[in-house]
Amino acid sequence: MSPTSAAPLSTRVHFADIPPEFAPTPTHPIRVRSRPVKAGVRIARHTHAWAQVAYTSRGVLRIGTAGTTWMVPPSRAIWVPPHVLHDVAVVEDAFMRTLYVSETVVPPGLDTCRVVEVSGLLREVIAALDTPGLSPAREQLLGALALDELTRSEPLPLSVPMPNEKRLRALCEAVLADPANTDSLENWALTVGASTRTIARLFRQELGVSFSQWRQQAVLARAIPLLSQGRPLSHVAQELGYQSQSAFSAMFRRAFGESPRAFFERGAEHRGAFDSIIDEDFADPTHGVER
Repeated sequence: MSPTSAAPLSTRVHFADIPPEFAPTPTHPIRVRSRPVKAGVRIARHTHAWAQVAYTSRGVLRIGTAGTTWMVPPSRAIWVPPHVLHDVAVVEDAFMRTLYVSETVVPPGLDTCRVVEVSGLLREVIAALDTPGLSPAREQLLGALALDELTRSEPLPLSVPMPNEKRLRALCEAVLADPANTDSLENWALTVGASTRTIARLFRQELGVSFSQWRQQAVLARAIPLLSQGRPLSHVAQELGYQSQSAFSAMFRRAFGESPRAFFERGAEHRGAFDSIIDEDFADPTHGVER
């Protein structure tokens, strides 16, 4: 297991007090903020007038919005539109580059949250935007290119929608708490005092998916931090209720189009350049606090 294993997510809560120099303006519509953040840090639920792109070259984030939880693996990013209430939990030590994007330059079609692949081009553009002393012309060109790449980025199935109806909510929370439990929908329905037919209907009405589809999303979200820690695939498969490693890998491949190993190796290729800088920053006990 990686030494940066997940810390409890309920002990260190910070408020999203974003320094003024990182707020986008008409002359600087995209701002970039870089910092390492320790596992276990939580940023309380908040909103702001601009959009946000949270990109982790290393580590795992969990973003919560109204009704949905999003997992952000290494070398992927989440897009959060303006005025969306959200909170952030750092599941593993992370190095974050956050883009704050003025509402005036948000492209059409980016009106909902999404976790996306970060192309090699987008990764380099974000790094270039993080260079001190950029000329206004270059900043504008890089910002436009970053937004264009985001609109082309492939969304990943890393959201877990949560319902409002109390029986269905109780069932979903029970599944999330015990993902290895492979009971049938009939058995789960009994635990919340509803018929199978009622629960199946509620899944379709409130979440737009079947129970099996929702459970797969929940399992994938739970698998991401476990796999990121470097745990053996066989152990992760067993912990998530799969009888074999091959069955889990087949499910993962159907969702992402590649094996778990390929998914994380591709992310690891993008992280090497940052590792020495990040390790030095993590040695500083004052880092990672929102201020």
